[in-house]
Amino acid sequence: MQLERPEIIDLLKFHIEADCADVLDGMPVNHFAKAEPTSPEHATPKHSTLETKGPAALASLQEGATPLTPSVTRAVIPAQINPAAPQNSAADDGATLAKTATTLDELAAALENFEGCGLKKTAKSTVFSDGVSSARIMIVGEAPGRDEDRTGKPFVGRSGQLLDDMMATIGLSRASNLYIANVIPWRPPGNRAPSVDELEICKPFIMRQIELIAPEIIVLVGGTSAKTLLNTETGITRLRGKWQTLEIGGRDILALPFFHPAYVLRRPETKIDVWADLCALKQKLDAGS
Repeated sequence: MQLERPEIIDLLKFHIEADCADVLDGMPVNHFAKAEPTSPEHATPKHSTLETKGPAALASLQEGATPLTPSVTRAVIPAQINPAAPQNSAADDGATLAKTATTLDELAAALENFEGCGLKKTAKSTVFSDGVSSARIMIVGEAPGRDEDRTGKPFVGRSGQLLDDMMATIGLSRASNLYIANVIPWRPPGNRAPSVDELEICKPFIMRQIELIAPEIIVLVGGTSAKTLLNTETGITRLRGKWQTLEIGGRDILALPFFHPAYVLRRPETKIDVWADLCALKQKLDAGS
């Protein structure tokens, strides 16, 4: 999964502010190993990496230099990719199981019985959907977080509250005219990004869910959702606000990529882009009514 420059900067800032600068080193750090004794004159300051490499990496990004040095690149990649072993047949099994579902209830039951994705073993809930199944608009997010895993419903945490507020500005709500689901129905441990294997395994279920809902418009919330369903490596900062077409179940469905609310919370300056995208969505809805 490729990150845009602002996303890389945010990730680096997060690690630095959390005092987790070890990820900026070129080699892994074994914190369980006994420290080798060093003389005072040769002692290394505890936060030397934090004070030097972290800010330098951020400065190079913000000044337009090469995005990441090789050592930092190796540190960022494991944060996005699950080290779990690939499950070669799981995607095929999921596709077969999803196709057999003729209703949303059957699809939800199929997910509950599906054991092909390792995320299910660490999650508390299968987060299937929320909202009105007859809605014209379907929102597809990325994956459940802690609050979603606890309640079994998508977008109920802080970012979910912002999503509700965003949609309310143009007269949309999950109580009356929105249907909400995620590409991944189980929370990844630690809220990490889903791996490529996990996305491929779960994709047949969200595709079948879209086919059964048959919405007029899909709002793709976040880069993972947009890249997975649009089959592209283009980042969300370039995709957002540009209408796309998804061919699902023999139908062409309009799709509009949005910034994820969690991203908007971290970068309030993007609210102007969100408002422009909401206006575009409202205009398309009004034109079709």
